[in-house]
Formats: sequence, C-alpha cells, structure tokens
Amino acid sequence: MIVDTLPTGSKLPRPSVNPPTPSPPSLPPSRPSQPGISLPQGAIGHQREFRGIWVASVSNIDWPSRKGLSAAQQQAELIQILDQMQTLNLNALILQIRPAGDALYASPYEPWSSWLTGTQGQAPGYDPLAFAIRESRKRNIEVHAWFNPYRARVSPNEQLAANHVSNRYPQYTYRYGNQLWMDPGAKEVQDWTYTVILDVVSRYDIDGIHLDDYFYPYPQSGVTFPDSKTYAAYRQAGGTLSLADWRRDNVNQLVQRLATGIRATKPQVKFGISPFGIYRPGQPAGVQGLDQYNALYADPKLWLQRGWVDYLAPQLYWRIDPPQQSYARLLDWWSQQNSLGRHIYAGNYLSQLDGKTWTKTEFERQVALSRQKATQNSLGNIFFSAKVLRDNRLGIQETFKNALYPSPALPPTMPWLDNTPPAPPTGVQAKAGQITWNPGSADVRGWTLYQQQGPTWQLVQILNASTTSMAVPPGTYALQAVDRLANESAAIVVTVN
Repeated sequence: MIVDTLPTGSKLPRPSVNPPTPSPPSLPPSRPSQPGISLPQGAIGHQREFRGIWVASVSNIDWPSRKGLSAAQQQAELIQILDQMQTLNLNALILQIRPAGDALYASPYEPWSSWLTGTQGQAPGYDPLAFAIRESRKRNIEVHAWFNPYRARVSPNEQLAANHVSNRYPQYTYRYGNQLWMDPGAKEVQDWTYTVILDVVSRYDIDGIHLDDYFYPYPQSGVTFPDSKTYAAYRQAGGTLSLADWRRDNVNQLVQRLATGIRATKPQVKFGISPFGIYRPGQPAGVQGLDQYNALYADPKLWLQRGWVDYLAPQLYWRIDPPQQSYARLLDWWSQQNSLGRHIYAGNYLSQLDGKTWTKTEFERQVALSRQKATQNSLGNIFFSAKVLRDNRLGIQETFKNALYPSPALPPTMPWLDNTPPAPPTGVQAKAGQITWNPGSADVRGWTLYQQQGPTWQLVQILNASTTSMAVPPGTYALQAVDRLANESAAIVVTVN
C-alpha cells in the first residue's frame, strides 16, 4: 500500500450527494443581547474537508519508530504525531492496527504485533488503539482503524506466535515469495477476517474501518498464488465461475459482508477502502499500469457503485503531468464512477517528496485539483506517510500549515449514515472576555466556534467535547455542537464586549 512492500513495477508501498458547504450567509451587524440567541441549523457553516494521514506500523515505517520501545516512549511518539496533526489542521488518523494477522490492540483472537515489542505475542503494557482514540478525541481527530485483510507475514524471519492465523489455519496459509498469505477463497479465512474486524467495531470507539489494497497479493513474476485446491473444491461443489471471477467474488463477499456487519453493529462507523489507483488499463483512455481487477482481484468500482463503502481513497501515487499515469486524469475518472454520492479522498504519495521530480508545489497542485472536483464528492485527501511530516522534509510542515490547511475544518458529513443534527449548546453566555456554556449530551463530540467578520462568519476553532469555556477578544461569536458524524447543530450567537 500504502507503501510498505511493493511488487516490481507497482507505484507503491443511501443516496445523498454531499457538495461543499456554501459560503455562510451574512448576519446583520447588530449586537445580540445576552444570553445567546439561536440561529437555525445550517445558517452558519464552513468548507468541510477530510484531511487524513496514514500512520503505518508495518516495518516500523511511521509508528512506533522501532521495535522494543517502552510503553511511555511509544505513547510519546504517538502524541507527537497527533500534536503535529492538530497544529497542521489535519482531522483524520488512519492507524494501521493489523498489518499481517497481528494486532496493535488488545485482541482476543490474534497476537500482539512484533512491531511493538520485537516479539509477536508479547504485550506492550498498554492498549495502543485505546490510547490513540483517547488522545485523538482531545484533539478533534477521527480515528480510522486500518486493517490488512489477508496478509499473514511480511518478513520470512519473523517468529509467529502460537495463536497466529497461520498456525490456526495452516492449510489455508501459503508462502508467496517471502511473505505468508491467507487464502481469501477459504470460508474459514473469510469468517476469521470478518470476526477480527467486527470485534474492533464492537469494542472500540473508532470512527472508521479502513482496508488497504492488499486483497490477493500483488503478482510476482513466475509465482502463482497457490489456491488451486480451494478453487477445485469450489468447482466440485457445483461452482461455475472462472478462477478470476471466483477470486473477485471472494473479495466482493468480504466487502459486502463488512458493510452489512458494520451497519448492524454500529451504524455510525464509516467504512472506507484505499485501492490501487488504477482500476484497469485504459480506464481512463491512455492510462497504463497494473490491472487490479485481474491482478489483485479487487473491483472497487463495484463497491463504490453498490454503496458498500462510505468512502474510497484510491492511491493516486503519480504526478499530475505524466500521460500514462496522471493524478489529474485518474482523480477525474474515479469521481465520475461515484453515482451514489459516496466520498472520494485522493491518496497522495507524500513519501516521494524529494524537491526535484516531486516538489512541494506538486502536492499543492494535487490538493487544489481534489478541491476543484468537490461537486463530484472529491472531498479530501489522505497522505502517505506520517514520517515525512514528522521529519519536516524540505519544510513540508510550513506548506501544510500556510498553503494547504491554514484553517481548521470538520470532515464532510455522510447524510446516508446520519443527517440529524445534535441539540444546540445550552447556557451560552458571554462575560468579561469569556464565552461559557454547559456540557453537552452524550452524542456531542465537540464544538465549533465561529466569529462574525463583516458580512461572513469565520471558523475560529474546533473544541473538544470536554471544553465548556473559551477566552476570546471582543466580537460576535456563534457556537455549535458537533456530533460524532460531524453534523453541526443550530448556532447560538453571543457578543463579547
């Protein structure tokens, strides 16, 4: 994927449209009396945008920075990432918690990941996912739990724990090159993957489930994926699909099953997938590259058009200008497939930043192109990966802060999941340079504070749910409650003298 391991030749590693929020209407410049007065829901708003970053744990790409760090050191590193995200006005953490049949959380099914302690199955002394959620909430950052559904081992030298899936189902775990891979065609493996993911949905207060592009493995020259016995058993039971169609159907079944299971368990949890950036060669015309439909047996166009996903984040890991693989042309193609109005968040290959072929300007242009297609529900970007920002390569932090994301923003809403706004804030008062309000109800995730500036309103800050006061300079302000799906309430307006 999202660039952990990449095969030779690869670039890496219902129904409601959600257009951008229009510029909010102006209010008369009159000074409302105290306490606050209420404006209708939707009267004040801002341009929504999904601003995500992939944090890869496999091979210690992003976090933890190396194996064997103490719990305190690991937590400090993750806080550093989250603090930086908050400073740069990013709002979504895509955290890899299952790289290869392992867990960076307290799983009752799978062993602790070796990328934490250096030994698979050894507990790190805390629950990293629970910690990430708790700290992200303080900073108004969504947490999307990133799973690799079928990879079983990355390194041939890794010692696997007794409860690893390869020991539970050795008959369905195959060596493929230097890796181990689970068989997506085996019902036991499909059930296992589904159970593992739904366990996280049910036990953790996550905002989203995120799958990467590794379904069937990227093809290796001269190596055939060894699922002939599973396919033969399917045919002997009366199956009629070709091998390629059968493999695609295996993947489609998992995606549809997860979509249904997540909705049934927690309807508010988003489901997103980040496929390889090219659907098929020639789509759009002239595009060349890997055919994921016939190589990875993934059909993300189908998932999007069936509404099985809430967002798709195609990995558009090419520059804008090259004709054979073009960020601009591919983004346009993916946006055109989106008949149900699901969200498209372009995946951007920030790790390529070198100041030569890939400049900071390239990423500014890519984000600008994503925004230009907002009416087609291109509503954000996800960057790979966090270490580029952590290291401030070529001063990229300044580009994010000053050029890309100078102001905070909530993620875009998903009306097909929930479009009911929360109750507005209560007890809002202004006194002595301070706005105060009552604690919110259980469904309140945070607060948005706007300031009137001439004929318009400007989002000043997004506050976490535990905040109940804010020191501000004189002016007219509007406070709105925000629920877990980023719906905003009616606004309460106060004047601070």
